[in-house]
Amino acid sequence: MKLIPSEDLSEAQVQRGLHLVIRDGLAAETMIVLTGGAFLTALALQLGASNFQIGVLAALPTFTNIFQLLAIWLVQRYRNRRAIAVVGGVLARFPLIMIGLLPRLFSGGASLYALISFLCFHYFFSSIVGASWNSWMKDLIPDRILGTYFSRRTRLCQTLNVTLSLLSALAVDYLKSHYPGSEVITYTAMFLLAGLAGMLGVWALARVPEPALQAVDENVFRQLRKPLQDVNFRNMLLFNACWIFALNLATPFFNVYMIQSLRLPLSGIIALGILSQVSSICAVSIWGRYIDRYSNKNILYICAPVYICCLLAWALTALIPSFTGIIALLILINIGTGVSNAGITLSLNNIGIKLAAKEQAMVYLTAKNMIIAFASAAAPLLGGLLADSFTSWQQTLTGPLQHLQTWNFFFVFSALFAILAMRMLRSVKETGEVSRNIITLRMIAGFRYRIKDVHSGQVLRRILYTPAKWKQPGERKKRA
Repeated sequence: MKLIPSEDLSEAQVQRGLHLVIRDGLAAETMIVLTGGAFLTALALQLGASNFQIGVLAALPTFTNIFQLLAIWLVQRYRNRRAIAVVGGVLARFPLIMIGLLPRLFSGGASLYALISFLCFHYFFSSIVGASWNSWMKDLIPDRILGTYFSRRTRLCQTLNVTLSLLSALAVDYLKSHYPGSEVITYTAMFLLAGLAGMLGVWALARVPEPALQAVDENVFRQLRKPLQDVNFRNMLLFNACWIFALNLATPFFNVYMIQSLRLPLSGIIALGILSQVSSICAVSIWGRYIDRYSNKNILYICAPVYICCLLAWALTALIPSFTGIIALLILINIGTGVSNAGITLSLNNIGIKLAAKEQAMVYLTAKNMIIAFASAAAPLLGGLLADSFTSWQQTLTGPLQHLQTWNFFFVFSALFAILAMRMLRSVKETGEVSRNIITLRMIAGFRYRIKDVHSGQVLRRILYTPAKWKQPGERKKRA
């Protein structure tokens, strides 16, 4: 297979490429489910990880994005984003296969350090793939369908996430109950399967056509100044970094909190995660259409306050005396988190692509990813360090406060910092903004229409329907 860019792509080539990108996304989602979230936390805890080491594992995926600078040099040197993404993808998936062999290669405490080391290599090469992929997709996907396309891709990936997470959790609980002491082998086997699924994704990505990249001979470091000199893009970077820092201060430790403090079984944690994913699946297509109509910034103004309320609600779980009440609150939190996070994630990704200069999209998006990498990596490391340092401080609390865990204070602080971050969004300018009052009225009308769909059985069809061709927002087939 020749990984050579094309000067001109036909409509058929673009359509085929868009479907292959979805296949790659499904393979990548399989890899993420089997190697992240509660499963990775559970494996690390089984290997004896401290809170700081949990923070390190949470920080690795974003911290390694600083190496996307290397991807810029590689793209400038070879002018072939597809080849870089494919080779980097193979090198990124191979460490997952090695983690799958941990029980045979290492023993005792060495397994934990081997896990962290292999994940470093995995995330390092993944960051190079990500930088090349972002620039590649910027040129491949038409701007007019950006929100709609990524909302559908996200929806399909989340549907797979829900199904696979549930099956994996049931399998893990079955093996734990029938084969005690097999937890480490079970989790590492999941990494092995994830590595193989990732390789299938690389195969799909290798067949996606690549538009030829416009030559840029300017020095890499001089190019990186341009996104920072762009006032509007710089304001977006500042908001995005502060928002991600606020969320990552507490979010990576939700699973730790539920495992160690609330004593929830892994299947229960996965079930809550599935509930959040289902809520996100139901909402993401709606947010995608509204983004194409009203702008990413307006959707952030709607979704971010809901997510902040969910962060504050996490702190209340320690004050509820009954286990049933805790579960009820966790259910509400995960529903709100899923609905709001669907719009937030889609908007943050799209606004970066939209505001990036087309001629230097890779440089703009790499600068964005690098700055966010520092913010999102620093937050869980800080949270983990403070949690380990102030464990004894919790014992000095008296009265109603004695039920509070160390993490609850981080949840509140994270919410307050997110509120401050939202104030920075005012300085970001985006074309297509309309009054939030108009959006609210139209959303209410749209929700009333969708309530009728529940009775007519159209909701499931809309979620899973695969169009033969991507259309512009608002385009509809005429009924006979």
